[in-house]
Amino acid sequence: MKVKALQKLRQKLKKNESIYGLWITLESASITDMAVALGLDWVVIDAEHGHLDWRDINSHIRAALRSDTVVLVRIAERSTSLSKRALDIGADGIVVPWMENVEDLEEAVRDCHFPPKGRRGIGGERATAWGQCLEEHATEADKNVLIIPLIESITAIPNIPKMCEVDGIDIFFFGPADFSSTAGFPGQWEGPGVAKQILELKDIINASGKHCGVVSTSTKNLTDRIEQGFKMLALGNDSGLLLRSLHQSLREIGHDRSLATSIDPVDGQLVSESDAKKDNTFMSTNQPKGK
Repeated sequence: MKVKALQKLRQKLKKNESIYGLWITLESASITDMAVALGLDWVVIDAEHGHLDWRDINSHIRAALRSDTVVLVRIAERSTSLSKRALDIGADGIVVPWMENVEDLEEAVRDCHFPPKGRRGIGGERATAWGQCLEEHATEADKNVLIIPLIESITAIPNIPKMCEVDGIDIFFFGPADFSSTAGFPGQWEGPGVAKQILELKDIINASGKHCGVVSTSTKNLTDRIEQGFKMLALGNDSGLLLRSLHQSLREIGHDRSLATSIDPVDGQLVSESDAKKDNTFMSTNQPKGK
């Protein structure tokens, strides 16, 4: 755990500064290396969706050691075992999916703290300097661990005010795609009325003294989110940013094409520049589920 990096990140939030990061879905630890080199405040390693295994997660964490970039792991579900394993190998915090009520959130906090406050076990891995600094880590981890709940269900809406009162939570992160799905609009990033609901919840959270995060879908969307008052801002996810750049280059030479779920290449259709401009989602496709 990088205590100084966590303290620096929280200090920025305390001063009402935005913190910028990258959502990681690809296995190459060079991506985290680049994020560190560019001075990003944080990265989230997505272990809920996709194919990243623990070897990949460990490599990403290792790439950010002794840096000011906070490394968070998005676990597959709220779980004591998953939380403590990620923290044991050096993650600075946990992103917990599908938080809908106070009880869920309190359990997530317990997963990430040592007894008597929580139920995290003592491990002899990187976080404790392979068992050489057990007492030191137990003290600093309980004080500094970053636990970020994902709000991705409309069921959470009436519970948000009480969830803001749970100790140990600094930031709530919104997942517009899953939020839209639970509102009856599966496959849409922000279905009808969803954008307004998220902004209203953001205002409630901000008013409580906590902060809100979201993944931006384009450069314009990033600046919009800053103006809206979101403080933890993902520039995008690695695969989405790569595709966005590829689309731009291919469009310049008239060879851009749309993507399809089929692996048959004939399903990809060439897209004209005019058609691409009409499709507002074209530049922001490939957002990870639940961001």
